[in-house]
Amino acid sequence: MLGATQPVPNPISYYMHRSPWWFHQFETLFNHFIELAVPFLIFLGRRLCLVHGILQILFQVLLIMSGNLSFLNWLTIVPSIACFDDAALGFLFSSKEQGLKARVQEMQAGVAEGKTEPLRCGCYIRKGVNLSFGVLIAFLSIPVVINLLSSRQVMNTSFNPLRIVNTYGAFGSITKDRTEVIIQGTSSLDPNDPAAIWEEYEFKCKPGDLHRRPCLISPYHYRLDWLMWFAAFQTYEQNEWIIHLAGKLLANEKEVLSLIAFNPFEGKAPPRWVRGEHYRYKFSRPGGNHARDGKWWIRKRIGPYFPPVHLEGLKKFFEARNWPQPKQDG
Repeated sequence: MLGATQPVPNPISYYMHRSPWWFHQFETLFNHFIELAVPFLIFLGRRLCLVHGILQILFQVLLIMSGNLSFLNWLTIVPSIACFDDAALGFLFSSKEQGLKARVQEMQAGVAEGKTEPLRCGCYIRKGVNLSFGVLIAFLSIPVVINLLSSRQVMNTSFNPLRIVNTYGAFGSITKDRTEVIIQGTSSLDPNDPAAIWEEYEFKCKPGDLHRRPCLISPYHYRLDWLMWFAAFQTYEQNEWIIHLAGKLLANEKEVLSLIAFNPFEGKAPPRWVRGEHYRYKFSRPGGNHARDGKWWIRKRIGPYFPPVHLEGLKKFFEARNWPQPKQDG
């Protein structure tokens, strides 16, 4: 389980992150067992196929509980449902006469007695199409498998214009420390004035306010909060969109502010300057001094993430990228 370093932790992440060392060792071993050994059970008969489905769904449910990983784990549950046949899922359906369950049992009994209708032309066409698609997928999978076995594996890449078979991974790696970009604004004329008051924007779910409890939103997905996690362990030059965001905040654009939980300049004039500050975050210790003060997080400033910017200074930056200039909404 990812704990504090995942994109958007939830309240359970807080306690799982602070679990004893033996628990983390166990979950690592369990993770490897589920991902490396359990998939082969699907080929070893009905009973082990059912075990595979149960373990995979259990694993995904644990991941869903451990953090806000959007809809990824919910989607992963879907193919595991195919491990359960009619006999396993029969209890979900009514046993009334002429019900769905009764009709399926009647069809199965007919097949067992050899009462099968001759295949029609459409069935042969469908089989031919299915076989053709199978061959196509196998052929297109060759570069994907080669990439999988390569020491220079590439993630989230398509190898053909059809984009049918691709490499995909939510995270190439997970950092050991959590860093955050905290966006701040000020109405001061001089951003370098020590007396300037910088006020923080609060996002809907990502860590910011130390006293705010981690949110619980899965399977919903706050894309901006997710992207801010990626930006935090890169530079703003690698994430130019964050300067675009700063420009929109300088203009108090309603569309962008709708993605923000707290705008410190609501009902006031837009900020003159916006900057990004870089912090290292970690969970407070349950029962510790910070936790008793109501803090879920502890943070330490690393330094500036991007320098103070203002609307006039961003004009050329926006023009060079053919971005529309921010328009002040008030």
